[in-house]
Amino acid sequence: MKEIIYQILPRYWGPDSGRCGRFVDIDGKTLSYLKGLGVSSVWYTGVLRHATVGSEDPRIVKGEAGSPYAITDYYDVNPYLAVNTDNRLEEFLQLVERTHKAGLKVLLDFVPNHVSRAYHGSCSPEGIRPLGADDDPSVHWAPENDFFYYPGERLRLPDDPDGSYSEFPAKASGNCFSPAPALTDWYETIRLNYCDFHTSTWDKMYAIVRYWAAKGIDGFRCDMVEMVPSAFFRWMISRIKQEFPDLLFVAEVYQKERYREFIEDVGFDLLYDKSGLYDTLRAVLCSGASAEEISWNWQFLGNLQPRMLNFLENHDEQRLASDFFAGKAENGYAALAVSLLLNDAPFMVYYGEEIGERGMDDEPFSGLNGRTTIFDWWKVASIGRLWNSVHGLPEGLTEGELSVLSRYREILSLAVSTPAFREGSTHDLGYCQGPEFSRNRVFAWLRYDDRDTYLIVANFSPEEIRTLIFVPHIPGCNKGPSTFTVTVPGRDYCILEISSRQPYRKTTSKPS
Repeated sequence: MKEIIYQILPRYWGPDSGRCGRFVDIDGKTLSYLKGLGVSSVWYTGVLRHATVGSEDPRIVKGEAGSPYAITDYYDVNPYLAVNTDNRLEEFLQLVERTHKAGLKVLLDFVPNHVSRAYHGSCSPEGIRPLGADDDPSVHWAPENDFFYYPGERLRLPDDPDGSYSEFPAKASGNCFSPAPALTDWYETIRLNYCDFHTSTWDKMYAIVRYWAAKGIDGFRCDMVEMVPSAFFRWMISRIKQEFPDLLFVAEVYQKERYREFIEDVGFDLLYDKSGLYDTLRAVLCSGASAEEISWNWQFLGNLQPRMLNFLENHDEQRLASDFFAGKAENGYAALAVSLLLNDAPFMVYYGEEIGERGMDDEPFSGLNGRTTIFDWWKVASIGRLWNSVHGLPEGLTEGELSVLSRYREILSLAVSTPAFREGSTHDLGYCQGPEFSRNRVFAWLRYDDRDTYLIVANFSPEEIRTLIFVPHIPGCNKGPSTFTVTVPGRDYCILEISSRQPYRKTTSKPS
């Protein structure tokens, strides 16, 4: 089955009333909209309580709103997301219930490598000691310690010129072992000490996952997995699935050569294919790389394909429509077709991607970098228009945004409702094309089941192309070799249902 995951930061979803979004703003109309897109799971990002200016010292907070990945309490949710801050956990659990009633699953972040320097764990359940509470800070490392220490040295922050911030002894930061992290380091975080054998830290992190699973969470996107010993995840996933067998674990990984290890040995259900298909498509679209590299990545993955999570956007990456990537959403349609339709792997949509949000705001902390900020209190204009549109209010989506949304709806519907795309097989056609076929700029493939066969052609060139496509065999109707003349607009795709030789949608493609 084709799974569609929708990533959204609740902080930015809500009416334009001078406040940030809240749990209650992800209401029935919002969830119906997501369901109508074909979404099966919602990844709520920035739910767990994290450091913000006003609650924590600004010298250890990035931006005013703070990073969702500098968690101050794994057992709490952000007060700013609640109408009644004292009732914030219940308001979140009501969102979980609403999401389930809409027929959608709920994913949360699990951030295992680091916590905020202001971590306190004050909402830890009875019998569970907060991280670091029982550490011996007189030693750099001990298996019983949750953190790494620098005895006798004070923390030297990059944005603390008078050295008045007090952390003594200093603790190692999330991505560097030093009492003096640089401005480019994760200086606002503390690294956890796992060891490569079972420790009390393992038990504490397991307890966090179990706590949220028992609250109805269906899965976890696991942050920076490669920075944590695989032995921990192998133990944790195996153990938790004895009690919650359907719990989903998605790994943020970047080392392609370790993909098989993380799936077959460690036990993750899905992996980011950032270093594979995402990087390949970006290189083809933006850097002139050959479309043949799509085939090479497909061949590299082999039987791991269904365990990849494909995407064109997430909170770490630049928006597809930004000036730093495709320039506008329409220029990304060829990449969209490949990422979504190449195989039956799950696909992720980042909130606003489906309307062409460009990420081109110049935000106070994040700046102008093609990304929608995760660090600032901010109003994203296009998201406000989407909110209005979903709720039938004035000042809804522009004509251009509606056009992009219509295309996303069309292709997402095809992916989740058509058996050949939802669960069928893939056949790459690049190898059998003649010399007139532009392998550098055009990618062609089949999706088929025992009834239907679809020919998909993605054109990465900015110009319209007209080309011959040779199909050695049409599986859906058991027909022999055929040749099709296909016309595809620049940076777009076309789809032809060739078992009955009818176009899927209006196109100039025609069989010969």
